[in-house]
Amino acid sequence: MVTSAPTAPVLDDTGHAAAERLTRGSWFRLVGAAIVLWLGLSAIGIALWRGLARSAIVQADVRVSKWFVPRRTPTFDPLTHYGTLLSETITAIALTAVLVVVFRLWLGRWRESIAVLVAIMGELFVFLLVTNTVGRPRPPVPRLDQAPPTSSFPSGHTAAAVALYGCLALVVLRQMANRWLAHVIATLCCLVPVIVATSRVYRGMHYLTDVMFGAIGGGLWLLVTVLVVLPPATYGRGAARRAVEARQP
Repeated sequence: MVTSAPTAPVLDDTGHAAAERLTRGSWFRLVGAAIVLWLGLSAIGIALWRGLARSAIVQADVRVSKWFVPRRTPTFDPLTHYGTLLSETITAIALTAVLVVVFRLWLGRWRESIAVLVAIMGELFVFLLVTNTVGRPRPPVPRLDQAPPTSSFPSGHTAAAVALYGCLALVVLRQMANRWLAHVIATLCCLVPVIVATSRVYRGMHYLTDVMFGAIGGGLWLLVTVLVVLPPATYGRGAARRAVEARQP
């Protein structure tokens, strides 16, 4: 009986496995997930802004926002400003551009770079859809920043922090050989959304539920990105090793 050799993976014109490319179906799944996330978050936001306006949940929201006002200090005011800057639009764009280049040079492929782009651009797309659908006003407290034209729900800063820094943490944990350094970087990345969310509530820019559902939305979109763009079966050094072994006689 003749035993056939393992079939080598299909390579594209650059020599990378075909799994490195996103298929049309992958993009359809991303768009579909974005629409579902938009509808789900919009329903929650409208319920908070319209249907539950006098509920205990919203009243607690208001109390939390007002609690921070007399506790503002000359020390925390600038610190929370810098906390907000961690996921400001210009920061997110600059960091994304850097990570796209770094991941490509470091790992020698585009998969992780594409994941970062999908994570932040998809989050922004969903955020703009939700905020324009809901239209929730900002908290009724003095604000330390100029309010953008978008609504209070959800917190785009928090969502961006979860999606972008969460993606960075995941790639570092999966790919960095120095495990101690990888865990330090990942821990710092996980702290960023907490700092951003607290800063936004402190500065009167969002309700507590705004940052909570901003974090949930950013986290769900990051999960979608990982499942579609970075599936475990085609990701990481393990897959590369299996591909090399498959080509050996």
